[in-house]
Amino acid sequence: MRRHRSVLAVASLVTLAALVTGCSGAIDGRAVSIYDNPFTVAGLPATSGPSGPREGVPDAQLPVRGADGSAADVLATNAVDDIAAFWQSEYPRVFGGDFRPATDLLSWDPDADRAQAPTFCGDNTHGFANAGYCTRDGSIGWDRTVLLPSLIETFGPMSVVMVMAHEYGHAVQYGSGLAGDDDLTLVLEQQADCFAGAYMRHVAQGDSRHFTLNTSDGLNSVMAAMVAVRDSDPNDPESVHGSAFERITAFQIGFTDGAKSCTKIDETDVLSRQAELPQQFTTESDTGEMPVTEESVQLTVDSLQALFDLPRKPAVDFAGADTGCPDAETTQPVSYCPATNTIGVSMPELVERGTPNPESGDEFDADVRGDFGAYVLVASRFTLAAQAHAEKSLTEAKTAVRAACLSGAWTAATAVGEAGGLTLSPGDLDEAVSGLLNDGLMASDVNGNTVPSGFARVDAFRSGVLGGEQACENRYG
Repeated sequence: MRRHRSVLAVASLVTLAALVTGCSGAIDGRAVSIYDNPFTVAGLPATSGPSGPREGVPDAQLPVRGADGSAADVLATNAVDDIAAFWQSEYPRVFGGDFRPATDLLSWDPDADRAQAPTFCGDNTHGFANAGYCTRDGSIGWDRTVLLPSLIETFGPMSVVMVMAHEYGHAVQYGSGLAGDDDLTLVLEQQADCFAGAYMRHVAQGDSRHFTLNTSDGLNSVMAAMVAVRDSDPNDPESVHGSAFERITAFQIGFTDGAKSCTKIDETDVLSRQAELPQQFTTESDTGEMPVTEESVQLTVDSLQALFDLPRKPAVDFAGADTGCPDAETTQPVSYCPATNTIGVSMPELVERGTPNPESGDEFDADVRGDFGAYVLVASRFTLAAQAHAEKSLTEAKTAVRAACLSGAWTAATAVGEAGGLTLSPGDLDEAVSGLLNDGLMASDVNGNTVPSGFARVDAFRSGVLGGEQACENRYG
């Protein structure tokens, strides 16, 4: 995030680093949106059961070149088998015609000597810690000793299943003719992330033979893995696979609307979602970071006031988040007190929240921190003042998702200069997405209560980013 100034907005191998029912008869009442109950996840109940391989299910017996029977190989092979079963029934509905599964599968150890390492898509796999789909021969391959074990350790086994669903999505693109020779890589990646989302809903619904997925921490972990494999440097010419916000947006489209919706993702659709959101830094030295200070927090509040135009702008108390509020609990590091219309701020904790993590060497870090992670928390507490002015309850689940949605609307407004003197920077959206998945404070009511599904929290935020205040009103009242 920056003070306002002008902003520049703008394959042979596909890899990972490269996610109302009707009836007859008259019924009194109203149509119910899938967003009407914030405790649901795109219409599914928010569950907290098991996530991972089903017990007692025989392992798939697909032939895999190079496989050594390791746990990672077994998991990946079961995933490919399960995803193929999903597409066996889904493909005719989406594309028509018969589905032809991917049958050429390869596993490798990137630490193997170059002379003994197999080739994948024409390249030696020595040092290649990744997974991918090869457009040359239709094969799918994965590294069984670095990438997959790291994902399992960090995010659980369903993160590997998500990766395989993404790669299989590329196979479906090319097998169906959906992928064109001139399609942007970002479009192809968005489609594959969307297909992965459609498959993951199939699992979450209980329709998978090999796997289960709960829609709270299980689905949160899958989405956190997508954050970890985002394009983190928007100025890198190799960054063609999408930010965390873009990848999760595509994943959520597939999860919510099914595989058919993924076929509608094209260049026009992708560019329309990018709209005025900043895509690149203007200079190599620009990081987009604005140090979190009392002055910058006050600028954030002024920016929010410029957008929401409340009759009484909330006061800011920098003595701490605990303001002794008589009608709300303290939420750290930022709180809102309805009785006094005051935002309380604990600056040391907020500064920590808004300081980028030092380079840890951890390849898969889904805790994306930066200045915007702090400012959007302030925004979420300000939106409680906006909700109070609109005579909304401040202690309901809808309060929480409405706060995330309105914070998203403010975020979009900063990108186009409609919210005072602050401007959105590339990477800011990913900091918000990370916070929503990690603890959800940005999507909480006045007492800090949030909804259990990170999916629902992120979905509310991106609805505000892409649709503005009106989308928040339409969804959450």
